[in-house]
Amino acid sequence: MSEINIIIRLLIATILGALVGLEREKAKTEKGYAGLRTHMLVCLGSALFTIVGLYAFENADTARIAAGIVSGIGFLGAGTIIASGEKIRGLTTAAGLWVASAIGLAVGANFVLAAVVTTFLVLIILALRRIEK
Repeated sequence: MSEINIIIRLLIATILGALVGLEREKAKTEKGYAGLRTHMLVCLGSALFTIVGLYAFENADTARIAAGIVSGIGFLGAGTIIASGEKIRGLTTAAGLWVASAIGLAVGANFVLAAVVTTFLVLIILALRRIEK
């Protein structure tokens, strides 16, 4: 894989993560929520882990990279969920981080179209917030 291809994938992952993060920034209701930069970093990091796992280690079990990303982001997402009495906050943000990592993983594995379509669907789903209210 060429270095240009790697750079393009990393840039695409960053842009797609930014799109999800921008939507989360607009929805931010209190301090401490994961927003633009967090979603960008999660998406970019997932892409890089995937690229390194696929191309840097011969005969490696690449499915372990994906599994590690999923469980690691699950842990990170759990930290964004706040339970206060009967109210739960941050669940959508946690899900956004989780899907941002999947988008980055897809870009890193060169499933760019799937990542773009997923990003588009995520933005539609997050826009449903206006309908819920």
